[in-house]
Amino acid sequence: MPAGRHFLQIPGPTNVPDRVLRAIDRPTIDHRGPEFEQLGKDVLAGMKRVFRTQHPVVIYPASGTGAWEAALVNTLSPGDRVLMAETGHFASLWNKLATKLGLVVDFIPGDWRRGAVAADIRSRLEADKGHAIKAVCVVHNETSTGAVTRVPLVRKAIDEARHPALLLVDTISSLASIDYRHDEWGVDVTVGGSQKGLMLPPGLSFNALSPKALEAAKHAKLPRSYWDWTEMLGPNAKGFFPYTPATNLLYGLREAIAMLEDEGYDNVFSRHDRHAEATRRAAAAWDLEVLCAVPEEYSSSLTALLMPAGHDADRLRAAILGRFDMSLGMGLGRLSGKVFRIGHLGDFNDLTLMGTLAGVEMGLVLAGVPHRKGGAQAAMDYLASAEAANAGVRRAA
Repeated sequence: MPAGRHFLQIPGPTNVPDRVLRAIDRPTIDHRGPEFEQLGKDVLAGMKRVFRTQHPVVIYPASGTGAWEAALVNTLSPGDRVLMAETGHFASLWNKLATKLGLVVDFIPGDWRRGAVAADIRSRLEADKGHAIKAVCVVHNETSTGAVTRVPLVRKAIDEARHPALLLVDTISSLASIDYRHDEWGVDVTVGGSQKGLMLPPGLSFNALSPKALEAAKHAKLPRSYWDWTEMLGPNAKGFFPYTPATNLLYGLREAIAMLEDEGYDNVFSRHDRHAEATRRAAAAWDLEVLCAVPEEYSSSLTALLMPAGHDADRLRAAILGRFDMSLGMGLGRLSGKVFRIGHLGDFNDLTLMGTLAGVEMGLVLAGVPHRKGGAQAAMDYLASAEAANAGVRRAA
């Protein structure tokens, strides 16, 4: 085994901090007892703060795919039309899941280099005079591409079209990493997962709900049992769950929420913004192209970089893993072999980023990928100047 700690720099699962590991590493308790009641109340209330909502958040022992399904089966009926945007691999998978459930998906095609286009959504909704479309589903941060959908613009498009469709948003790789506001942005169901910005192992997923979504659930006819919100919300009111919850992961979730709030959400988001900008500056110095083609939609959770023509991203990733014990994200779907993805989210600081970028730069040399030198230096210069500017602000205050 190589010396030192493995660098897990994929866009999730992310590194689990020691505080969270210690919280998880404790005896499992009675999930019907008073100690669990307090734990349940703590995490359910805490997740409302994470999603920035006053309304219920449902927690499932599941991956994000389970939360996708829960969002659909609780709000829709067989044969309902759903509007989705092809922003990348995970948007395509959500489309596939919806189709398997018996929904009719109107899938707006995309080039996998930007988020959902609000104008396209508005035009589709304006053409739907009979309001056959029951929901608009978008991915906030597309993990496969590093492109963000501007959810407030999607909400505005729905409103300007005067359309009653529900708005469902996937935040699996943006929650607790990129600013997100469930209530303020008028989202009806927000989907989340534990293994990225929340700094937990995989195993928990979330639905944040609006009153409109809860009303839709009263009339939805897609089959549901395990995923049924109503089965969850009754026991949740007292801190409990209708079936055995992932008790020890909930201990970790409580600690992760405490860590986020110790740092402050605005500081968390600005830290992710800073690391993303430093990564893009490194890419520019290397003369590698960022996959996301719209600067206003750059992700702060990850950066996907295009390989030069004739060079394989998986060969580069294998060289970096073999020589430096660092994992980078692979290209998914149509991007296989064409991009590599650098995750910079979760429990992550300036030195972690510099180690990551130094590993990438050394790997580019090792794999014989054409590039210019100096990417790590460009990122370091940016981080140093950003810290100097922040220090000046602190002194002025």
